[in-house]
Amino acid sequence: MNWTQAADLSQQLERRWNRGQILSAHFAGEALFPLRLVLKKPDTHALTDEFDNVRAWIQSLISGSRKRLGFGYEIEWKTVKHRVHGRNQLPVAVQVPTRNDALRMIGKLGAARRFDTLSMSIIGRFPMLTDWIKRKPLAVLEQDADWPKLLAVLEHFHQHPQPDRYLRQLDIPGVDSKYIERRRGLIGELLDCVLPESAIDREACGVRNFSRRYGLREEPPLIRFRILDPALAISTLTDLSVPPEQFGRLQLPVKRVFITENKINGLAFPDSSAALVIFGLGYGLDRLKEISWLRNVAIYYWGDIDTHGFAILNRLRAAFPSATSWLMDRETLMEHRKLWGEEPAADRFTGKLTRLNKEEQALFDDLRSNRLASGVRLEQERIGFGWLKKALDTLRNRK
Repeated sequence: MNWTQAADLSQQLERRWNRGQILSAHFAGEALFPLRLVLKKPDTHALTDEFDNVRAWIQSLISGSRKRLGFGYEIEWKTVKHRVHGRNQLPVAVQVPTRNDALRMIGKLGAARRFDTLSMSIIGRFPMLTDWIKRKPLAVLEQDADWPKLLAVLEHFHQHPQPDRYLRQLDIPGVDSKYIERRRGLIGELLDCVLPESAIDREACGVRNFSRRYGLREEPPLIRFRILDPALAISTLTDLSVPPEQFGRLQLPVKRVFITENKINGLAFPDSSAALVIFGLGYGLDRLKEISWLRNVAIYYWGDIDTHGFAILNRLRAAFPSATSWLMDRETLMEHRKLWGEEPAADRFTGKLTRLNKEEQALFDDLRSNRLASGVRLEQERIGFGWLKKALDTLRNRK
C-alpha cells in the first residue's frame, strides 16, 4: 500500500520546516495555515479488494489526528456508497489548521518560539536585517548562542564604518579576531545588510577579500628579491621580503633587475654585478608599477614560454615599456624541445597582446595557434642551468 500514513504527513511538514517556510511565513505575516497536505488514499478497487486494510488505514489516520490527540491535522470526510460494503465514510483530504498544530506534530514548537524571540531581538537593533531573516530563518536558529557576539560585531562596524585598522586591533567586548575570522562568510552577509553603501567595497568579493570589502587593513603584499652582487648586501643580507613602499625606498647602485616567476629560479640565480632578482609575483607584477627607481634600470623578465608567460610580459610593459624578455625566445624553446610540457587548452590565454616586439609576437602566435605542437609550454625551471649561465655571461659581455 502506498496510502499516506500519519508519519508521511509529518514528513511533509518537516520538509517545509527544513526549507524555512514555516518560520519565514509567520515572521513575514504571511498566511500559510490552514495548510492542506498531500493525501494518497485508496481507490474504489481497494474498497472491494482490500476493505480490511482500508479500515485499518482509516483508524491509523484517525489515531494521529487532532481529534484524537488534541493537536495536529484534521481529516475531511466523504460518504461513499459501495455495492458490497454499503455506505462508508472515507478520508478525502487532510489539513493542518494552525502553525502550532504543525510545530507540535514535528516537535519544533520550542525552536519556533526561540526563533520568534531571537528575530524580534535582532530587528529591534537592526531593522535592516528583516529581509535577511525572512530569507534565512534557520540560520537565525543555527547561530542561537552566537547572536550576542554577532550583534556586537555589527554594532562596532555600524558605529565605525571603514575602520582602517587590522582585524586584531578592533576593540569589541567579548569578541576576538579569531571569532570574526572563522565567521567571515556569515558576518559579511550581515554587514552587507547593515552598512551603508559608502562603507562597502562591492568590488571586493568572497571571504578572502573580507578585510578590503569592509575597510580593514590587510597584510601588505611583499616583494621578495635577492641581491645578486655580494658587494651590495644590506648588513650582510641578500635575500629579503619587504612591502612595496619599502622596496620603493631601496637605495642601491643597481643597474640590472631580473624578474622571474619561479621561486627556485630566484633562489638559484647566479651572482651578477650591480644586479638583483625579483621572484614569485606572477600576475602580482602590478605591485612594481609605483617603484620609481625601476624606471632607471634595465629590466629583464624571465617567464614561462607559454601564452600566459607572454601575457604577463605584456602586462609588465604597461608600467615599464623598455622591459626586455629574457630566455623566452625561439632558440631557447627549440633547444629544450625534449622538456616541453602542455598548457591545458581551457587555461590558455587567447586575448590580444599589444606590447610584444616582432619576434615575441611571432612566437606567441605560434603557441596560441598550436603551430609547433598542441599546447606547447616550456616552464622556466626546465631550462638548463648551463643555458642560464651562458645567457648571463652573454649579457655581461654586452654591457
